[in-house]
Amino acid sequence: MSKSNLALVQGNTNIELVQSLYAAFGRGDIESILASSTPDVTIGLDGRPSDAPILGHHKGHAGMRDFFRILADTHDITSFTPQEFYSDGDKVFVVGHYTWVMKPSGVKGGSDWFHIWTIRDGKAASCRSLNDTALLAEAYRG
Repeated sequence: MSKSNLALVQGNTNIELVQSLYAAFGRGDIESILASSTPDVTIGLDGRPSDAPILGHHKGHAGMRDFFRILADTHDITSFTPQEFYSDGDKVFVVGHYTWVMKPSGVKGGSDWFHIWTIRDGKAASCRSLNDTALLAEAYRG
């Protein structure tokens, strides 16, 4: 197999892994996400946790559980739609949109997002989420 074909196969495999993680999220199956992540995984949204608790980064399986707990405590997600997938080397880039009701305030909203996944040894090693953090913080505060 040529080097370019190998990269294409690896890219497709990485995209399939990330798609399976989104499917598990849609089912509420956090344990499958953990099983498909490295022990030192990092996950989170860029931003200051002082603005909204969902912002900030979490490390390891315990941190990932904490991230999903905070997400569930603060958001009622009404739609979550990954729309475009791209890969390059160990990275998968995903563009998507979601809508939500912020539980503490009752504010409804929606936001585009951009996720940058790093894949290591066939598992998710990190997920960095770029969102409209000002919108999230404002909605959280009501």
